[in-house]
Amino acid sequence: MATGNDSSPTAPSLTIGPKRRWWLRLVLGALALATVALAVFWSTISSYAMTGTSYGARVACSCRYAGGRTLSDCAKDFEPGMELVSLSEDAQAKSVTARFALMFSQTATYKEGWGCVLEPWK
Repeated sequence: MATGNDSSPTAPSLTIGPKRRWWLRLVLGALALATVALAVFWSTISSYAMTGTSYGARVACSCRYAGGRTLSDCAKDFEPGMELVSLSEDAQAKSVTARFALMFSQTATYKEGWGCVLEPWK
């Protein structure tokens, strides 16, 4: 017998309600704006990143191998704003590598009589 009051469960709706649409538009707009800004300023960002890694490698190499300090102590000599530059060393080769956000890296090697010399850019 059919009744007008059906109490069977229904599947949840997969549509996005009006309250959630503005959040979605806001997130997509912010992502689009960030992508455009990154594309416009990529040349400047990459230039600063390469300069920062070169400076970091050279200063840390000199501090470590000419000054005899530890690598963690040498990181204190960095200028403000260089917190994203990380350092690693190869004690056997007497070199220090500076990396910026896993994208850019530069290595400086200590050479007796010359001091720390940066490797040529590729």
